[in-house]
Order: sequence, then C-alpha cells, then structure tokens
Amino acid sequence: MDIKPAVEKLHEIFGDRLIIGESLAEHNCFATGGKAAAFIEVFETTELAQAIRIVAETGIPAFMLGGGSNLLVADSGYEGLVIKNGIVGIRREKEAELIAGAGEDLQDLVDFATGSGLTGLEFAAGIYGTVGGAVYGNAGAYGSEIKDVLVSAQIVDHQGNTRTEPAAWFEFGYRSSKLKVTREYVTEVRLALKPGRTEVIAHKVDEILAQRNRKLPIKERTAGCFFKNIPDKKEKFGKLSAGKLLDEVGAKQLHVGGARVFEKHANILINNGTANSGEIRQLSKVLKNMVKEKFGIELQEEITLLGDFKEETV
Repeated sequence: MDIKPAVEKLHEIFGDRLIIGESLAEHNCFATGGKAAAFIEVFETTELAQAIRIVAETGIPAFMLGGGSNLLVADSGYEGLVIKNGIVGIRREKEAELIAGAGEDLQDLVDFATGSGLTGLEFAAGIYGTVGGAVYGNAGAYGSEIKDVLVSAQIVDHQGNTRTEPAAWFEFGYRSSKLKVTREYVTEVRLALKPGRTEVIAHKVDEILAQRNRKLPIKERTAGCFFKNIPDKKEKFGKLSAGKLLDEVGAKQLHVGGARVFEKHANILINNGTANSGEIRQLSKVLKNMVKEKFGIELQEEITLLGDFKEETV
C-alpha cells in the first residue's frame, strides 16, 4: 500500500523522530529481520494516541514494539509503521501498589518492587521484555503470572482514544490476553503487591535469577522460550514442558544455518551471530514436525511473527 500519506502526517507531528527504513534487527532480541517502512518511538500516552489516529485515518499497518523479546521479524521487514513503546517510569501509590509505564523494562520493575519492600513480582525476575509486553502475553514463571498482580491498565484503542480497563477485562489465559485479539495498546499498568521484608524478597529474586542463569542463555541472541508449554493438570505448575518434549526428540543437536537449539534448554533457539530470521523460522518448523510426529502434539509458538514469512519457511 501507499504509506506516503501516513508518513507525511506523522512527519508533521514527530519531525525527524520519524525514521524511514529503520533496521528492526536493532530492536529485537534475536537481532535479525529487515527494516520497518516507518518507525517512531513514543514517550507519552498522548504521543501514542496521536500516532494511532493517523494509523486509523490512513490505514497504514501498525505494530507496537516493546523490548523486542518474544518476537521474530521477517528478513523482508515490515511494510508498515512500527511504534516503539518508550513510555517509562515507576511510582508507588497507596501502601503496596505500583504504577508503571508499559515501556518499562520488566526487570527494572522487579528491582523497584524489591527495593520498595513489596512482594509478588519475584516470579518475573529475569523474564525478557517490557511491562506492556508482559500484560499482552500474560508473562509468567514458577506458577505465577502477571494476571495475579494486575489491577488495571490504561489502553489506547484503534481510534486513538484512551481508557482504563480492570484486570478481568483482559480475559487472561496461558501466555495470552484479550489484547492478542483486540490488538489495542497498553500505556500504563497498576499492580497490587504486598508488603514484605526487603532482604527476603531480594533473596527470592536472586534465587530465581540464579536458576535462570544455570539453564538459560546469558550472552546469546535469543527471544527466550520459542514454544508454549502444554496445559496438563498432572504436571508441575499445570504445564507439560515443551522443552522436555523437544529434548526427547533430540532437538539440542539441531541447527539450520546460523540458528541452533541452545545446548542447555531445548525450547530456546539461538542466533549464533550469523543467522537470519528465515533460518530461525525453518528450525522452529523442523522442531514442531518432530514433536508432532513422535507425540502427536502440535506445539504453539510463544513468540510473535512480524512480517511476511512465506518465502522463509520449509
């Protein structure tokens, strides 16, 4: 489609902050993928609302980018507007509530809660991504999820209108929320935690980070777990590990070009420094087929695919 009308309107508001042809490899954890036709980072809810009104007026495709975790961008890029969420800031309200910008790093939020003597977010220690992304995908670990602490969130709809919705509105499920259907945009969240002893909370956070560091990549380029675990009440935390199934089909021995499976965790794919998104996608398809063939289980991607992958799959 012709994006020129949208670009002209966006430039009127954002000036040189609007970037044409921004490399999305610079904005995702795999460090792969092509360019965005147009790119803007917003720092206030009002700026996001302005951008979305232009999206509505012109019909240009739009995608909200957080920390770039749980994301695989096509090598051909994205023929639309990528809006990076730079709305940050954390503050405490009442005795044990935190207000955080959706663009805030999730680990920074965990650190703020810990330093404030507030418990309830320890499970999120070490999870890649932003606060808004955590709400979008109902991020969780060790039996807890963001839905357990969310009170409400401020949202910008597709007409650029702002409203606040309670936690129940999001219809949270395993690694999912209503936002995956409505595709609306989170700008700020309110969380309800509990007072606790700072040293006890910090110890729990350190324990979780240590566990993650033992089995998860530290320096490698990765988006974290590629596939969702499978709901199963008989398993610990009610989930059958996708990593366990992948391990049993020999996933850790596999690679496609510069994309490989992490040697310590079969559900994590890594860019060894030379991979492109097509190779990562091809490897994921091979893994899905192997699990389907042996166990009859269709693994579901936890990550989001952005762009056209038609020419990049096996």
